Amino acid sequence: MSLKVGVLGYRFMGKAHANAMARLPMFFPEAPEVERHTLVGRDEDALSDAADRLGFAHTATDWEDAIEAVDVFYNLGPNHVHADPSVAALEAGVPVLSEKPLAEDLESAERMAAAADDAGVPTATAFNYRFVPAIRYAKNLIEDGELGEIHHFRGRYLQDWLVDPEAPWSWRNSEEMAGSGALGDLGAHTVDLARFLVGDVERVSGHLRTFVEQRPVEGEGGEAGETRPVTVDDAYSAQAELEDGAMATFEASRFANGHKNDHAIEVHGSEGSLKFSLERLNELEVLRDRNRGYETILVTDEDDPYVDHWWPPGHVLGWEHTFVHENFEFLSAVDSGSEYHPDFEDGLEVQKALAAIQESDERGEWVDVE
Repeated sequence: MSLKVGVLGYRFMGKAHANAMARLPMFFPEAPEVERHTLVGRDEDALSDAADRLGFAHTATDWEDAIEAVDVFYNLGPNHVHADPSVAALEAGVPVLSEKPLAEDLESAERMAAAADDAGVPTATAFNYRFVPAIRYAKNLIEDGELGEIHHFRGRYLQDWLVDPEAPWSWRNSEEMAGSGALGDLGAHTVDLARFLVGDVERVSGHLRTFVEQRPVEGEGGEAGETRPVTVDDAYSAQAELEDGAMATFEASRFANGHKNDHAIEVHGSEGSLKFSLERLNELEVLRDRNRGYETILVTDEDDPYVDHWWPPGHVLGWEHTFVHENFEFLSAVDSGSEYHPDFEDGLEVQKALAAIQESDERGEWVDVE
């Protein structure tokens, strides 16, 4: 019996997850059988075209109709659309995968996590970078004690798609719809990797900045010369203390000229260190002997995490493969009724850290992550 999947949203993330579901039977034959059942959107013509391209059998302009028809619900809409459909699906006993950040604000995230707890079905917050083979390799090194006592975590996520002040306004520039800018869009990934690799964020000192206050409106509803205010941050930085006293620094920007999708982390311990960059996602730099410097490990061997499902050693993977791994783990958990992480509780913990960073910027002082 196949799992009927409904997906809200058919643009960037809709393509990524639809592609992942299509790849599962080819490369993960042990995965449950999946039917791309219902695609949800507002524009019927665009929705019909997207359903044909992405392999969905049905469409719906009302997410409530989709929830009634499917076994699993993927909420890939803008942040302010995460809460209501996800809670409704969970109240109907339907497992949910939600894009990150979990919601546009802490209150909505708490409501989603509470609904997940009551429903008792698997949930997922879509932190796909946990499923990069090199990140899994790094986690194994840390858990095996290879780095010793962890002293530092450094994470940055740099992009440059908003450097041009004439770049058009979108929902990602709206506090009402997005909640935050680079902080939630990019920083959520970094905070999640800090939690995944090192431990919970306990207190933060944050700084947010908006560089362009108004952006032009394009498309339907936009008149010549019309602009809308940017009400979120374009960049943020934060100092943090993680559990067991590890120090952390976080940074993200959508104004970092020359950086397209540069998510990089470093972990430093008493016995060694490691470095990773998403722009070289098949590599992990590891320091075991401080006198000899870092060695670059190509994480493409058959016994490396997930790699046995793909190509011979040295044949590298790409960004889209992280979604295949994520979908395999989540849908397998749904099929078996087993535990899955990162779930809505993990998403909530990240949301708490994001909210504390915003509060710290407003208050100008360190804030505990409750």
